[in-house]
Amino acid sequence: MALTAFGMALTPGPNMMYLVSRSISQGRRAGVISLLGTGAGFLVYMTMANFGLAAVFVVVPWVYVGFKAAGTAYLGYLAWTALRPGGAGVFETRELRCDSNWRLIRMGLLTNLLNPKAAILYLALIPQFVNPHAGHAALQGFVLGSVQISISLSVNALFILTAGAIARLMASRPGWAKLQRRITGTLLATVTALLLKEVPARARL
Repeated sequence: MALTAFGMALTPGPNMMYLVSRSISQGRRAGVISLLGTGAGFLVYMTMANFGLAAVFVVVPWVYVGFKAAGTAYLGYLAWTALRPGGAGVFETRELRCDSNWRLIRMGLLTNLLNPKAAILYLALIPQFVNPHAGHAALQGFVLGSVQISISLSVNALFILTAGAIARLMASRPGWAKLQRRITGTLLATVTALLLKEVPARARL
């Protein structure tokens, strides 16, 4: 779970693009405040996923299998996006206007709630790491979700604090940006291959 969370945290997505852009445009403090909003979005997804969805997956097995297939396919898509020629770089950012602290939090929350990567993570990927023989499924879901949130916030906080310097470095050395995409893409492709064999398994309480 930690490996998957780390790979997805390093992959360019709506959250990272917004946070890095905000940090470069409005400063590190604005980036950290926005990060609080994205963290709240993860908490919303984690709570929704662990209260109710597990029962639905057991009662309607094809929904569970479908979500897992979609999640694995999305991981493969992220890997291809990072590995394909001309793939998007993390620090290809856009300028944003200065906003209040409350708006920064709200925008961070909204960005994460509308982020397909976050939805797929909690609805399809994390359930694959729940062991039905290791105790209460919902409790395991909260533990795994907490691992994901901790890793995601830590990685994004590091990018926020170093965004300006890294953006300048990547602009001056395009080869480094390409190396970052290749490492991330390979990591995600490996996790995708490992999860493929688990897709047909049915959910159990």
